[in-house]
Amino acid sequence: MIKLQVSVTQNAIKRTMTSQIPGLRRGLGNLCYRSSSELSKVFVNIHRSNENPVVPAHRLMPGRTFSSATATALANPPNEFPSLFIRRDSIKASGSFAEATATFLDPDPTHVTELSILLDKTETGVVAHYYMDVELQGVLTAVAKNYKHIAIADSLKMGDMAVEMANNGAKQVICLGVDFMAESVQAILNKHGFGHIPVYRADVRKIGCSLAQSAESEVYRAWLQKEGVGQPALHVIYINTSLETKAIGSSMVPTITCTSSNVLQTLLQAASQIGPDLKVLYGPDTYMGRNLQRFLQVVSESWDDDKISRELHPLHNRATLEQLRHNLSVFPSGNCVVHHMFGESVVDTVQRLYGDCYVTAHLEVPGEMFEVAMVKSLTDDGVVGSTSNILDFIERKVRQATEHTSSTKNISSNRLRFILGTESGMVTSIVKSVQQILASATQNNNDDRDIEVEIIFPVASEAVTATDDPNDNLKLVPGVSGGEGCSTAGGCATCPYMKMNDLDAVFDLLAMIETSRNNNDQEGDRIRNLLRKHLPPDRLTSRQINGRDATDLGTEGILYMRAFMKDKKLPIELCDKVMMARTC
Repeated sequence: MIKLQVSVTQNAIKRTMTSQIPGLRRGLGNLCYRSSSELSKVFVNIHRSNENPVVPAHRLMPGRTFSSATATALANPPNEFPSLFIRRDSIKASGSFAEATATFLDPDPTHVTELSILLDKTETGVVAHYYMDVELQGVLTAVAKNYKHIAIADSLKMGDMAVEMANNGAKQVICLGVDFMAESVQAILNKHGFGHIPVYRADVRKIGCSLAQSAESEVYRAWLQKEGVGQPALHVIYINTSLETKAIGSSMVPTITCTSSNVLQTLLQAASQIGPDLKVLYGPDTYMGRNLQRFLQVVSESWDDDKISRELHPLHNRATLEQLRHNLSVFPSGNCVVHHMFGESVVDTVQRLYGDCYVTAHLEVPGEMFEVAMVKSLTDDGVVGSTSNILDFIERKVRQATEHTSSTKNISSNRLRFILGTESGMVTSIVKSVQQILASATQNNNDDRDIEVEIIFPVASEAVTATDDPNDNLKLVPGVSGGEGCSTAGGCATCPYMKMNDLDAVFDLLAMIETSRNNNDQEGDRIRNLLRKHLPPDRLTSRQINGRDATDLGTEGILYMRAFMKDKKLPIELCDKVMMARTC
């Protein structure tokens, strides 16, 4: 039987609950919201899940019950999306979702001080993904001003930053992300000689990922087995997968890992370096793979050979791009629950009301949203790519505006407007960068224009959760109301798995680390046993696959990718494996 559960994305609720909920550090009395301003600080999302259980609704809000079958949104979707308006010294919000997000961009100084002290005392590093809880990111960003062992990055960079922290004296690293990220960070530390430095997850429960899990099925292995025969084949696997998945893939088909930033160049280089008959198996993200196929089609049909060789890859032309598209096999059954909801209903609103905006879209979004951003990108009015690509694009456009070189098409009354077609958690990094650019322009260029940057979240601005309490004069709780953190009225806001990492969990974890370091008694042993439950999943140690060490196989594709990023060509060893596999 499926249980209805509530997860709290912004943790204002959690820190106002009493001690009736075990494990919470702060109890500030019973929860009671009666004004819209108070309610706007709360972002509740209801989802059905048997995995990653969260706090039941009746424990979050004593005396308030939620509708049992569904969480209903407003009958008529709103005409406009919620937005954040960023200026050099202020932030405004429009819509309950944006208000909930904005609440935590200016963190509580008490939390900042307390976290700084604990991190410094325990010599702990923190690596966090861009999609982390906005409150947690706000506090971490503030702490990072005076503490060196903090990094907010994409999944690849998280491992590199952990190594840098270890080199600079960190005794352990807290990884704020999903399980495969913690697993990868630990593996990268091990590869660099820091196997003695533990990596801790914020939650003892499994922190899953719908995309990564889709590649852990027999269906994925059967797809590899079927598609990897008949001609030279290269398996290009998205980095957002477990080491076990990478290891099994490498044991079946020569494999290189990719990110959303380098996947296109990986495909282009592989086809040009190995040959036109190369078959590329891309997985597990179905949307990203199909979006790449569509991109190759559009470019091969709309660009001439000179532009392709000049702007895309020097050894490609229209014919080779079409051949690559034909040879690109995409796993048909994998997607991220966050990006899955950026579909037709969102696109309709974008096209109807936001035609003058820059449009950004992660490569993982469905084709409808990708198509809009891709068309925009051809005229530099949009971008498709990774979280880093999106951030870089926004930064570039804001700099152009401060230098009076931006297109008048997308800046009206000193306002730049961006559709954020990815998880909302990265808005913390966007706000930080935009305000730095605007402040620097004012200081260096004597620019007295008050430029405003609008970040538009493609979710229903008035999505709500209905309550069942007939005595409650406040029938609706603002927030996104669909499944998995998504609004049924359009769009997706947050990743429910990422939001299992929260500020209270970090404080609790640091308290355990401090106790384990300072106590050699029975209590210290008990805490150390608890900490072991926070370690990443370890499915490969002492395991062999086809006679090879499984951990080595799992990291092999990552090392090939790093070599490609450094040398701009595939390693000869990988190319030889592809060609040898053809003759086997």
